[in-house]
Amino acid sequence: MLSSRERVKKALNYQEPDRIPLDLGGSGVTGMHVSTVYKLRQALGLDAPGTPVKVIEPYQLLGEIQPDLIEALGIDVVELTGTGTMFGFEKRDWKPWTTFDGTPVLVPGGFNTEPEPDGRILMYPEGDTAAPPSGEMPPGGCYFDTIIRQDALDPDNLNIEDNTEEFKLISDEDLEYFSVEAERLFGETDKAIFASFAGLSFGDIAQVPAPWLKHPRGIRDIEEWYISLTSRRDFVKEIFERQCEIALTNLRNIYDAVGDRISVILVSATDFGLQTGPFLSPSAYRDLFKPYNKRINDWIHQNTPWKTFIHSCGSVLAFIPDFIEAGFDILNPVQTAAADMDPTELKRRFGDQITFWGGGVDTQNTLPFGTPDQVREEVRERIRTLGPGGGFVFNTIHNVQPKVPIENVLAMYGTLREYGRYPIVR
Repeated sequence: MLSSRERVKKALNYQEPDRIPLDLGGSGVTGMHVSTVYKLRQALGLDAPGTPVKVIEPYQLLGEIQPDLIEALGIDVVELTGTGTMFGFEKRDWKPWTTFDGTPVLVPGGFNTEPEPDGRILMYPEGDTAAPPSGEMPPGGCYFDTIIRQDALDPDNLNIEDNTEEFKLISDEDLEYFSVEAERLFGETDKAIFASFAGLSFGDIAQVPAPWLKHPRGIRDIEEWYISLTSRRDFVKEIFERQCEIALTNLRNIYDAVGDRISVILVSATDFGLQTGPFLSPSAYRDLFKPYNKRINDWIHQNTPWKTFIHSCGSVLAFIPDFIEAGFDILNPVQTAAADMDPTELKRRFGDQITFWGGGVDTQNTLPFGTPDQVREEVRERIRTLGPGGGFVFNTIHNVQPKVPIENVLAMYGTLREYGRYPIVR
């Protein structure tokens, strides 16, 4: 029987391991909402009723995937990421809170748990309530929306420093943390380590407003940023150039700290697709994003054994040849319900050139609104379609959301366990 690390490695090399590898919680785009983690742990008998689950990513309210859940489900991947959060406070000093749906959780000390008079929960950068809030959860909400804090722009006097202040050389303290944590995960588990380091993703729209900065400067409004991709393209390239140089320096230092222990690294989480088609033209991707993606991927492939991962939602068929040319080894979330994202066609055209990490079940329709039998049938179909020949790691299409019937979640993992062994039965 293969170790999880060996299983993932074979799949990424387009070989058939003993079974299809499974990821849950390996990154901030392959996780599960804390309320669903709580229900899953209860259903599996891992906790007594009322036992809280940690919110390890407060922006999306993702729940911690603990070792006992990893073993219960047969998960093959563990996460290596920093100690900070999207709102700039650390994951420490845990305190109790209850979500709007009544789930008992633990949140970091910097997480604001006091509602406004209208019932909203506001989030503050670095947990500093003296600063303007940078996120809000509406009454009854399940995660946070970014609050845009855009100062008035002088189009004739834009400053590159304003839009690059968040990109810094990694500290010795963070390098030591990554070194110790990578060694621990590699030595204490047999799992593939999935690393996420800040500053690699160019133009990620979740990052542009910088909710972790107290007073962000520059182009921070989402609409203004997208306009700038056309009207200020040279300026955006200057931002990416500065970001890229810092990122490459950080990668050299990180590799010195963690070495070959990492299996996969998240390089880009920039979305290029809508439900109905590309968000921008392939030629715009080639001009603005591809050169910087390629420089990062080339350095990784020339200096490490790590596999590179791109998360891009929606209909991205038009970009896949460019993603491959840019050096990406893995595509996620494989949003099969979007236009032109038929899994059979994706596997036929690209199944030996890029690994599909995701696509296991539709989290917009089937998983939340289907029956357990419909979930089982979709999971079986994806196993039969994407599994043969390797190049497939099972994960849902983006994070598992709240309010999903737990019977459907159990049906998903049960079907993978039953039918996900090689050779795949068609």
